[in-house]
Amino acid sequence: MLAHDHGQTWNSAELARAFGVSDKTIRNWIEILESTFMVRTLRPWRENLGTRVVRSPKLYLSDSGLLHSLLRIGTMDDLSRHPKIGASFGGFAIAQVVRRLGVPWPDCHFWATHRNAELDLLGTRGRRRIGFEIKHTVAPEWTRSMAIAIDDFRLDRLDVIHLGSDTFDLAPKIRAVAFSRLFEDVEPV
Repeated sequence: MLAHDHGQTWNSAELARAFGVSDKTIRNWIEILESTFMVRTLRPWRENLGTRVVRSPKLYLSDSGLLHSLLRIGTMDDLSRHPKIGASFGGFAIAQVVRRLGVPWPDCHFWATHRNAELDLLGTRGRRRIGFEIKHTVAPEWTRSMAIAIDDFRLDRLDVIHLGSDTFDLAPKIRAVAFSRLFEDVEPV
């Protein structure tokens, strides 16, 4: 079930009902999976920004190979046609961005409102805030959601990680960063 929820907000009560166990039991199981590095939990940003935000965490299986195995994805061709290809890339890219930033997981968050504004990853250190959107595309484009995130969070910058080959500006403080250039174009915090 976690493979199908990879990269999505999750509710322990829903899993508890599905397994016929208590909500506390599910939370304990997730804590065990986190402590053994099988699962990464990305918590929502909780600062009051004057808008109604999503408060449930997102779960990611830490190992893409395990995710693909659980989803019965055996080949690159299978992956290219699978509906979870974006979530698979998103989870892998977020882990690499966090690694590059040198920010501990507890200092990383996501943000989403009930009006569909979102930020896949928010890395913080002190007063410095850097936002990231992950796009499984070779041609990312500016979105209104990005502008809202820049304003609401007073971000130093927002990087859109994509599959194309070049890094380029999309708007002031917003740039598209080629995933293949992540370690060259994104500086540690």
